[in-house]
Amino acid sequence: MRTSRLRRLAVSAACGTLLTVAGGTTATAATAPTPGTGPKATPGASPSATRGEPTPKPQTSNGTSTGTEAVDNSDWSVEDALRFWTPQRITSATDPSGRAPKPATTATPKAAPKAAPKARGLAGAKPDTSEHFPGIKSVGMLFAVDKDMRAHYCSASAVQSGTRSLMLTAGHCQNSKAVFVPQYDPTKSLQNQPYGIWPVEEWFADKSYGKNAKGPESDLDFAFARVKENDGRKLQDVVGGSTLARTPGFENTTTVIGYPSVGHNPQDLPVQCTTPTAALPGFNQMRIDCAGMWGGVSGGPWFSKIDRATGTGEIIGNVGGYNGGGPAVPSSDPMYNRISYSPMYGDRFFQLYDDAEHGRHSDPGPYRQPKLPFSLGGSEKWQQAKLTAAGDFTGSGRGDLIAVWADGSASLFEGAETKNAKHPFSSEVKLAGPGSVWQYARTISGGSFTGGGTDGLLVRWSDGELTEYAHVDRGGFHGEKKLADPNATWKSAKLITSGRYTANALRDDMLVVWTNGSVSLYSDVDTNGVRKDTQLVGANSTWPNATQISAGEFTGKGTGDLLVRWSDGEGTIYPGIDAAGLHGEIKVRPAKSAWTKADVITVGSFSPGSRLNDILVRWSNGNLSMYTGVDAAGTHTEVQLVG
Repeated sequence: MRTSRLRRLAVSAACGTLLTVAGGTTATAATAPTPGTGPKATPGASPSATRGEPTPKPQTSNGTSTGTEAVDNSDWSVEDALRFWTPQRITSATDPSGRAPKPATTATPKAAPKAAPKARGLAGAKPDTSEHFPGIKSVGMLFAVDKDMRAHYCSASAVQSGTRSLMLTAGHCQNSKAVFVPQYDPTKSLQNQPYGIWPVEEWFADKSYGKNAKGPESDLDFAFARVKENDGRKLQDVVGGSTLARTPGFENTTTVIGYPSVGHNPQDLPVQCTTPTAALPGFNQMRIDCAGMWGGVSGGPWFSKIDRATGTGEIIGNVGGYNGGGPAVPSSDPMYNRISYSPMYGDRFFQLYDDAEHGRHSDPGPYRQPKLPFSLGGSEKWQQAKLTAAGDFTGSGRGDLIAVWADGSASLFEGAETKNAKHPFSSEVKLAGPGSVWQYARTISGGSFTGGGTDGLLVRWSDGELTEYAHVDRGGFHGEKKLADPNATWKSAKLITSGRYTANALRDDMLVVWTNGSVSLYSDVDTNGVRKDTQLVGANSTWPNATQISAGEFTGKGTGDLLVRWSDGEGTIYPGIDAAGLHGEIKVRPAKSAWTKADVITVGSFSPGSRLNDILVRWSNGNLSMYTGVDAAGTHTEVQLVG
């Protein structure tokens, strides 16, 4: 088994693809979504539908699929739409689940949120949640006629233009015989909608966009449509129009509005969510984490400013992008309705906007994705982080992080040179691919074992084998030393960590918590191995409740400290551990705290001026945060990294 494991590690390192990272360096590809592969799906999950439910097919007038070709709607009028969309058709088509629809008059919309958006991810907080509201007049839903006889399938918004007739939606929302219905009222027929109905006359989309793409071209998932007049009136004259602005950066605060499909929205009312945005790694796109964004919100606007009185605002994005605007997971996965994406608005977007204003269909040429900043990714990715370990694995003197993922892959996150607490890492290097031997790792811990080169790693495998890697770097795992053969005894090593628990200056002492609650110290494992241990705590009923441990330097004692997260959410520091045992304890988090959701904890030196006293936490919901400068007085400042 050991030979096989070594061989598989070597093959994994050799077969890594290349990823350009911040600073212009080239590294091995990361587990973060990369062009062509996309955000990591839940292991074993089947591909999902995109954000439409189901997603419409762009068609020509003869009904054939076209991708981004122009759609001819010249024979589609207001009268045609009203004749087609009878109340009976609307009732049946807007309920894809086949259930008897609830009377729309029973729906009681929630009031629009007035408070500032919640801080998410801190102490394992829940993601933001969208709320139903009556809507605003510039945002509405798209109805379409196709073989599935579906009614509304996407969202859209009226925007300012010289023609006073443009609406904005996602590129994958193009469809033949589409109708835009601003601030749709489910209690009224189409003929009596408060702001009328507006048949699409002509679509405008980037020629390089591919419907529901998962590669770089998904950055172009936006489209405009010119709508026909209604009773001699133009769209903008009736509902106004929002302005369009270049997306200022990946981190913004936006209000996202859309119409979820009726299967998840029996009220048939729009939802809104005011929430922060972040970068989607590998793509020129933003992402949000807000529950309730079910299929149907595709094309919905992302407002940087909104005027409730006029029902318009400033738009910097729309639901769309990778996989049609959300991760490739089945709708049963909570991430399906929580995570949404949006293209960044840049030159290509505004060139298309100019084309739509002037009725052109120009070809800007092949899409070349801009250089992208490094991003840790989102909660949908970090929920798959099974194990983490900290150390100086790159020899830079900065705090690096190793992550082992649920699919068996492993990554190295390099510490950032600036040591910005909000951005502690600068790149991700793939050390092993999915299905590698790392799927059998059960505990890992970083340490300094030889005093030269980069830090190394201790690993306890599922078969009970215990391994030391003297050094880990961008090239992989080096200097493997077997400390214990596969055996039943070491299968009982529930938790391990490497620290400085003797007079030796190296972090080469291993502390083990066994399943029976006993605690052992193995000193200088590189030299002494695991032949003899010092028992610090005998078998008991307390220590089996330890769920996470990590070595650190919180108190300035002569030897290192131990951080323990208990199953009841309490966090405890044991200062200055040595062969003589434990010397008191310091409670830094109370029982029943949010730390009950702290699934993976690692101590490292990640922030400016820190020693080994920053605590990195991966929460059960996939969010990632860091407590900087932890000491005997407590955990102090928490910085949200992912969420």
